[in-house]
Amino acid sequence: MASGGMRDLRLDFFRGLALWFIFVDHIPGNQIAWVTMRNFGLSDATEVFVFISGYTSSLVYSRILDKHGWRFAAAKVLDRCWTLYIAYLFLFIAFTAQVAYTARVFDNPLFTEEMGIAGFFADPAVSLVQALALKFRPANLDILPLYIVLLLSLPVVLPVLRRWPLALLAGSVTLYTVARVLDWNLPTYPDGGVWFFNPFAWQLLFVLGATMQRLPKVAAALTTRRMALLWLAGGYLFASLLLVISWQVAPMAALMPVWLADILYPISKTDLDLLRLAHFCALAYVVLQIARFDSAWLRWPALAPVILCGRQSLQVFCLGIFLSFAGQTVLNHWSASLLAQFSVTLAGIAVMVAAARVLTWYQSVGRPPRQSASAPPAAPAAPLVPDAPMAPAKDPSA
Repeated sequence: MASGGMRDLRLDFFRGLALWFIFVDHIPGNQIAWVTMRNFGLSDATEVFVFISGYTSSLVYSRILDKHGWRFAAAKVLDRCWTLYIAYLFLFIAFTAQVAYTARVFDNPLFTEEMGIAGFFADPAVSLVQALALKFRPANLDILPLYIVLLLSLPVVLPVLRRWPLALLAGSVTLYTVARVLDWNLPTYPDGGVWFFNPFAWQLLFVLGATMQRLPKVAAALTTRRMALLWLAGGYLFASLLLVISWQVAPMAALMPVWLADILYPISKTDLDLLRLAHFCALAYVVLQIARFDSAWLRWPALAPVILCGRQSLQVFCLGIFLSFAGQTVLNHWSASLLAQFSVTLAGIAVMVAAARVLTWYQSVGRPPRQSASAPPAAPAAPLVPDAPMAPAKDPSA
């Protein structure tokens, strides 16, 4: 919430959209997933979620630091981490029970293998202890542990972020580079693997978001419309689109020179490959040319459901995990037709929106009214990435 009582709707909108994409992408065999961003470039909804998490964390806890000091800000961060941890443990137990029950009802043990919980039944006691340590995780639950670990680091980096944000960003780049060169990652259980989202690598995107919040002038300079940079970003996005299409179209894949494939591949999601990071940055630059703080389209009633989900991100994410597996069950055991896929997707999103509406209503009872998503802008402040105006009088957020 900005100081003038106005939210930056871009934060809520793009976070809500990322949650919708994550839900759709988690349903195997769902052809509706072709509309999500992962099929049009090298980055996906995870990059959006982590960047916005870094930005909002800096926005919220920097303000607390300025007003109440470091100890209270650190306490608030730890309190939020505890909330996320409890939510993760509940999600772990409930999701494991959901998968196990479904596998038993439909006599399909492959569900437990596919969703990564077979090891839990082999040794429940050890698996539960490993889950408490965030080392044993079913499929699709990787984002929340990543967010917990990244947020846990915030009390340490918050004073540096406040005084020397560029130095913090340089340190983040150094850690990213060293982690990739030395293959640093955290272990998982029971297969002796590593975290699907390497926190030593993904911290760079989190810190990048936090840094952009602390350096509004730098962010404004980076997002000022420059035609040469816009063409460069657009060209990279188009090249990424062709590369992704080549993964699905064999004749296009055959056109890829062997020497170029050796350079590009593998494009690691686990270690946040530079090509993925560059794609996200290029996409963010292009999107921010049309998504400004005062953009009227952000207040269209049709977009209000997305914004509502973005405001209730933790609860909607957890609900989306259950709904995605329920959708997978429907498609596997009743019908996998295109109509069924569309119906499952639409029903899941409708449930997420309904839950977000109920939560928003519940939280608003007894509180002073806040600026709604559909209301006209009043006193813009603290935008996602501050806009650099084409003419100073037309963009008060700069």
